[in-house]
Amino acid sequence: MFLDRVKPLSAILATAEKKSLHRSLGWFQLMLFGIGCVIGTGIFVLTAAGAQKAGPGLMLAFAIAGAICIVAALCYAEIAAMIPVSGSAYTYTYATMGEFLAWTVGWALILEYAVAASAVSVGWSGYFSGTILNEFFGIQLPAWLAAGPLALGGAPGGLINLPALVIALLVTWLLMIGTRESAFFNSILVAIKVTALTAFIFLTVPQVELARFNPFLPAGVFGGLGTGVGAVGAAATIFFAYVGFDAVSTAAEETKNPQRNVPIGLVGSLLFCTVFYVLVAAGAIGTIGGQPIMGPGGIPFPAGSEELARQCALPQHMQALVCSDEALAHVLRQIGFSEVGNALGIAAFLALPSVILVLIFAQTRIFFVMSRDGLLPDVLSRVHPKWKTPHIVTAITGLVVAVGAAFFPVGQLADIANAGTLYAFMMVAIAVMLLRKTAPDIKRSFRTPALWFVGPATIAGCIFLFVNLPFAAMIVLPVWGAIGLLVYFGYSRNRSHLGRGIVEVVDDIEGVEAAVPIDPPVG
Repeated sequence: MFLDRVKPLSAILATAEKKSLHRSLGWFQLMLFGIGCVIGTGIFVLTAAGAQKAGPGLMLAFAIAGAICIVAALCYAEIAAMIPVSGSAYTYTYATMGEFLAWTVGWALILEYAVAASAVSVGWSGYFSGTILNEFFGIQLPAWLAAGPLALGGAPGGLINLPALVIALLVTWLLMIGTRESAFFNSILVAIKVTALTAFIFLTVPQVELARFNPFLPAGVFGGLGTGVGAVGAAATIFFAYVGFDAVSTAAEETKNPQRNVPIGLVGSLLFCTVFYVLVAAGAIGTIGGQPIMGPGGIPFPAGSEELARQCALPQHMQALVCSDEALAHVLRQIGFSEVGNALGIAAFLALPSVILVLIFAQTRIFFVMSRDGLLPDVLSRVHPKWKTPHIVTAITGLVVAVGAAFFPVGQLADIANAGTLYAFMMVAIAVMLLRKTAPDIKRSFRTPALWFVGPATIAGCIFLFVNLPFAAMIVLPVWGAIGLLVYFGYSRNRSHLGRGIVEVVDDIEGVEAAVPIDPPVG
């Protein structure tokens, strides 16, 4: 019953055939594209949360998350080149495992994009309050306006994160009126971020003191299932810093000699980013220290918790890395590079709103595809007659993002977003293996090497990181999924186009102004 509606692969491929793209990318261009897509938000906003979970073991956490991303990226590359249409993991699942499981993936992606946008909004707020207001204007935002009730590093008694709320609503408004963001502008922002992080490495690594890395694993490798601490718990959180590599996978269709160049570009870019992240972590921890603040029983206080906020308000912890809302800029100021630290803060301040915009736009694209399939109400794909944008779904999404940003801590939001992402990545790996069996003769411009290993490794890696998320983040996905099942069986299943015998695949959204490129940098 649940697996009875599979969208014909022939219909999806017929749409893809209309978009024959010129193969012009070599491995080097693909690697640069990958680096630009991956290096982004996470390293700016999650360094403090990761250090509180693992201490110096944060460096190991980046390596663990990077390794899992590499095998997941290889799975994505095959199916993205084979089915290059909108909808990402949702569409892939629809074509292999049917409507019911495709619904669960689409529902998880809705959670992922909205919560991730909230996390980035909170990260932006930290740099806005610390660099722009405090450093340049000498304005100290009251604690109750600068942090939600449980915000990382905020003083106890925080009520609402006003800057995060405002930036989320501002970006939503820009998307509604149809502001265009060019690929060139995105490239500039990527260059700003990479330059800022490179300067950070060159200034901090020479000042590293090895004694600051002892103990290297204060919370151990495995902190225990559901605790979210230890190197693996930190890996489950900072996995957010790698999100965006799936955009690289979609470039397989435009790559020369994809069987050779795609794995080089994907693996090469992810290895580069992993080394880059490890060096940033080493520079931050090795200069001012990054040991977590321990709670009872020698277990770190949960990142973003009220207990940690109280500790961070104490004089002996106020300048600690794990208590900073703008960790990298804070490190540079602490070691005597205040001007460079402020410049890095400005880089984050300028670059992060574009990421919020991208994530909210991606959210609306998933809504659109599901609405076109009849699984969500048509009103969600209604287009404003003047702005030519999906104003209703954009407004709804923006309000949800703003509320999340106003009241939740960045680390907790990233964990919840990762839960949805990991589920989607796991389903993609399953879809790739199923398609090898059910559609062996379909043209594949790229075939995942050693799929017998890479596929199961992706599934195992995603489950491994998921069960090492904090219990509160783990439970959100099944609760959200249960709500989704009520919507599916109460509304969507009876109105599904495929269930009513309507088979249509349209990859372009007619009449809608594309506000942003589909696959710009996120992680």
